[in-house]
Amino acid sequence: MHIVTRIKYFLCFIFFIPAIILYYTSSNATRRLIDSDIQEMNKRTRQQRYRRLPYWLFFHQSYRNLFYYRIGKKSQLVSWYLRPYPLFFIRVREGIGENAYVLNHPFSTTLGAKRIGKNFTVCQLTTIGNKGIGRTDFPILGDNVNIGANVSIIGNITIGNNVEIGAGSVVVKDIPDNCVVAGNPARIIRRK
Repeated sequence: MHIVTRIKYFLCFIFFIPAIILYYTSSNATRRLIDSDIQEMNKRTRQQRYRRLPYWLFFHQSYRNLFYYRIGKKSQLVSWYLRPYPLFFIRVREGIGENAYVLNHPFSTTLGAKRIGKNFTVCQLTTIGNKGIGRTDFPILGDNVNIGANVSIIGNITIGNNVEIGAGSVVVKDIPDNCVVAGNPARIIRRK
């Protein structure tokens, strides 16, 4: 390994010691979720070797948002100097399932749902939320949901399991399991 790369990894490790301490002081369930996210990131980015938590926190600022969401309120201890991605917001009330995958550039993305299932993938410019300020009608997303770029999912709706939502879609009605939807308003274009 090149000497500059070794120095970079060493500085990365030193810089992220507080975040690593937060990881190890978290509950087993939280650590399991973070580990599953890292495995999914490694699989999706086709890394030649397994990258660990300090790598993802250092080189992918957008992953920090998901990490801080998983850690909870304790993340305020390190988020002041390990800045999260500024235009990526996660406000999921009941949790995000394991194997969540966020692209490296979730520009202008807001995840405001009641619950998101496992194996969730989201692209940039996506908005998931309620119909207005002070409303509590948030969407519920099932397992294996893949959301393309520039998608809006609004209101008290349920997205079923094994659903793919095409880029540019606006979803305002419930979507059943095992289908592909696209359009404005979103319509079922194929059943799996």
